[in-house]
Amino acid sequence: MSTLYERLGGEETIAKVVDYFYDLVLADDTVNHFFKNTDMEKQRRHQTKFISFALGGPNQYTGGSMAKVHEGMNIQPAHFDAIVRHLRDALAHFGVDEDDIAQALEKVETLREDIIYK
Repeated sequence: MSTLYERLGGEETIAKVVDYFYDLVLADDTVNHFFKNTDMEKQRRHQTKFISFALGGPNQYTGGSMAKVHEGMNIQPAHFDAIVRHLRDALAHFGVDEDDIAQALEKVETLREDIIYK
């Protein structure tokens, strides 16, 4: 059985999803302030590798731990939920079916405790 990473079309497609995702995030005034001092090109590359790995692709992610990279950001549950909603919308935009979206969001949900209230 193929991985979600393979079904989505690998890293090339995931990079497109990530670009669209960040377009949604940066247009959202409830969460875009978290990225105001972020090198977005680097962020998009890191996120593509991280999401690729989270969806069953090769582990090329070299960033810090989720808790460490979100330290001092004080991300609240509503912020996390907004980011998840944007990811759902980005995946849907690229025609990912609901079962695969649900599987991807389940993976993301496992990170909640490492990201919020840090």
